Amino acid sequence: MKKNMYSLMLAEDVINAIDALANEKNTNRSNLVNQILAEYVSLTTPEKHVRNIFDIIEQMIGNRDSFLLYSQPNDMTMSIKSSLKYHYRPTIRYEVEMYRTPKETIGELKIIFRTQSAELLLELTRFFKIWIQLENIYIQHFFAKDAISYGMENGKFLRTFAVPNDSDYSEEQIGNAISNYIATFDEMLKSYLSGKFNSTQDIEKRYLSYLNSGVQLI
Repeated sequence: MKKNMYSLMLAEDVINAIDALANEKNTNRSNLVNQILAEYVSLTTPEKHVRNIFDIIEQMIGNRDSFLLYSQPNDMTMSIKSSLKYHYRPTIRYEVEMYRTPKETIGELKIIFRTQSAELLLELTRFFKIWIQLENIYIQHFFAKDAISYGMENGKFLRTFAVPNDSDYSEEQIGNAISNYIATFDEMLKSYLSGKFNSTQDIEKRYLSYLNSGVQLI
């Protein structure tokens, strides 16, 4: 949604109230006024579209005991914390960012972990590599070339989100797909770290059960 600069004459009391509400919502004055006016004339802004998706994710994931939802640092991002069952119970954070103007990719998942344990870092890296291999084998061909990409850097694993070729997901379908993806990834990671998988084949079998459960790919 293209934006241009306009001048408006507003009462000082209105501006004060807008600024207070913008601060409460972690946004700025212009963005909040844009959202208010868009809602008044029944237009869906990118922020409203993303908020609808996040509401669905909150409904699906917020009720699970294993997750703790954080307040969003901005309108296009939400964070979910989970505790790993590994010795001193370190935490991992799933940060979902939706793009304002999506193209082949519609957003990104950042899996953030903070640990000084070389053993845990090694195990996390191994699991991430197995996960990438499974997705390359079973789902990459459903998406546009390079739509699904990965990155690993200090304390962070990145994975883009996209909609399969020739598909048009609703907000509910996007929210459900992201929720199921995070929940399955989290459950499989914890099972891997706790030793419940005896082999890579066991991990593959669980991953295939996720794909065959009828979930939307993303």
